[in-house]
Amino acid sequence: MLLLISPDSVEEAQDCAEAAEHLDIVDVKKPDEGSLGANFPWVIRAIRDVVPAGKPVSATVGDVPYKPGTVAQAALGAVVSGATYIKVGLYGCTTPEQAIEVMRGVVRAVKDHRPDALVVASGYADAHRIGCVNPLALPDIARRSGADAAMLDTAVKDGTGLFDHVTPDGCAHFVRLAHEAHLLAALAGSVKVGDIGPLTRMGTDIVGVRGAVCEGGDRNAGRIRPHLVAAFRAEMRRHALEHAAATAPTS
Repeated sequence: MLLLISPDSVEEAQDCAEAAEHLDIVDVKKPDEGSLGANFPWVIRAIRDVVPAGKPVSATVGDVPYKPGTVAQAALGAVVSGATYIKVGLYGCTTPEQAIEVMRGVVRAVKDHRPDALVVASGYADAHRIGCVNPLALPDIARRSGADAAMLDTAVKDGTGLFDHVTPDGCAHFVRLAHEAHLLAALAGSVKVGDIGPLTRMGTDIVGVRGAVCEGGDRNAGRIRPHLVAAFRAEMRRHALEHAAATAPTS
């Protein structure tokens, strides 16, 4: 399972760089503009410059409206600025057809510029609270649009987490649907250390965190700290070893 950490500034990205051995992807977002709020192109470039070359940078393009052309341009801006994972929060799409139209534009814009970049169709576990597309539709949306990954996050950051809105069994079903479609499955949404076990057992490919590695567990007021990133990774390793031992064939 890959660990994606989301700094909201160049200074926090430097903290991530200090913890580079413990994380896999540095994700650029702007939390005060939403759960998948987009940061400025120059911030993406600056973060790309401070993160070790071997670590990929991802960038969100926002909790986007149903405006395919606008979103495609935003996605191109993110990949031009140095991101190799492009995440789109399908906030304003109320039907799978709308979401597919948006994502097809993104895929074309990104892949025409950089074919090896990865496009992530992101939905929301708490979709019922904002009226957007059903979260379990995301793997099919990603597949039909040519995206590389399907992701679930939470739209409303009010202290509730991923499993408060989609049960672990529901998330496991999401992961299976993604894998059946030959997609990466990414899960986020106020993920805590206590969630690592079930996320590991269901075969999650990427887990995204912010608050769990910030001072005081506060994604807004707290700052990412390298020792908290290291501790989170240590728990991931522990659960991975336990899961491997539990599922190993017996002779």
